[in-house]
Amino acid sequence: MQHHKKNRKLGRKKGQRVALLRSLARSLVLREGITTTIAKAKELRPFVERMVSMSKKNTLASRRIVGTRMGGAHEVVKKLHDVYAPRYAKRAGGYTRIVNLGRVGKRAGEAARIEFVSAEGGSSSGGK
Repeated sequence: MQHHKKNRKLGRKKGQRVALLRSLARSLVLREGITTTIAKAKELRPFVERMVSMSKKNTLASRRIVGTRMGGAHEVVKKLHDVYAPRYAKRAGGYTRIVNLGRVGKRAGEAARIEFVSAEGGSSSGGK
């Protein structure tokens, strides 16, 4: 039964899937925005947002946990703690946005851009 199994498999085995998410997360943190498929972007968003929330604690334990989850990428851990944690100190979640790009090039799937939002204080309240 598939109860509470909401994660996408992305056509990969578990080890490959974890490696893919780590790689996408590292690229997103270092470049502040990447273009990928919609399914990968939707899987990446909660992973990265948990890492930003963890880095906001700014403790040795949080650095070690983020380092482990990011596969030992020290420059990513440093950027999360030194750049993103202060930027989103007053924000309670919602650090990334996903923008649908439609079909890009000759790809079969829909593309999306996932990027960090600007840090204009508090929680974002949509104007609709």
